[in-house]
Amino acid sequence: MSETRPTLSIVIPLYRSEESIERVVAELAALPIDGGLELVLVNDCSPDATLAACRRIMAACPVPVAVVNLARNFGEHNAVLTGLRQARGRWVVTMDDDGQNPPVEVPKLLAAAQAGDWDVVFGDYAVKEHAAWRNLGSRFTNRVAGWLLDKPPGLYLSSFRCLSAFIVGELVRYEGPYPYIDGLILQSTRAVTAIEVGHRPRALGQSGYNLRRLLRLWLNMFTSFSVAPLRAATVLGLVLGALGLLGVVAVVYLYFVDRGPQFGWGSLMAALLVFSGAQLVMLGVIGEYLGRAYLTANRRPQAVVREVMRGGKGCGQ
Repeated sequence: MSETRPTLSIVIPLYRSEESIERVVAELAALPIDGGLELVLVNDCSPDATLAACRRIMAACPVPVAVVNLARNFGEHNAVLTGLRQARGRWVVTMDDDGQNPPVEVPKLLAAAQAGDWDVVFGDYAVKEHAAWRNLGSRFTNRVAGWLLDKPPGLYLSSFRCLSAFIVGELVRYEGPYPYIDGLILQSTRAVTAIEVGHRPRALGQSGYNLRRLLRLWLNMFTSFSVAPLRAATVLGLVLGALGLLGVVAVVYLYFVDRGPQFGWGSLMAALLVFSGAQLVMLGVIGEYLGRAYLTANRRPQAVVREVMRGGKGCGQ
């Protein structure tokens, strides 16, 4: 393989992408990038003909292409980290596979990163063309990231981002099975910003991003990059303990001083349900942390690469 290092690598995780990826690659390959670009396509064990589309791309693409084929589906963030390990560019752009991130915006992200000496430049969509539930989920993710990850105020996090080689080197050091790319970025650097970019309606196929995947992302954010849930559980326990103490004081007062009506079975059961439910929630949070620590200690794989194929013109083979 040639040792020439391109200016830009573009990493795209693929899942159910057979209808869209060839069109996206054709647009990317036509970009005028000084110093050249390469594409890194990570097939996250897609059940459709995505891998066949990747083989066609390798045979015809006018720029170097690396195709990373994973042995099973590991999730978007795991696939992106795997792709970053194969990227050779001085800068790396990550983007979605569905064509909604306009390839013409890639040079804008790259220019902003180079001009401002930023480690990361996020694309902030002027108008998001996702479904309403996903837009709501993105707003929630950004709001929670500000609380859990100390995200700079006003910074918009998105999967369309430009990374410096320095920050890529820091990200790929993470070997845990539950990566969250933006969490890793904010743990590593504060040289981050966002610029406005366009966002296109989905032209082909259906989004593979569903509520289950969004919930998995939130769980990774909560339990892999912050102890805030544990602290919240502690605070909740203290609050409920204080309420219980106040309840005891109230019962004693009513019995010995006010001689009012006695609390019956119903109120006792309601209190037990509230306190028992709170305890189960706290135990569940603690169990999730312990379970993830156990799986990490037993080296659950972040991803398993079945093969890496290279093609396209200038691939150095």
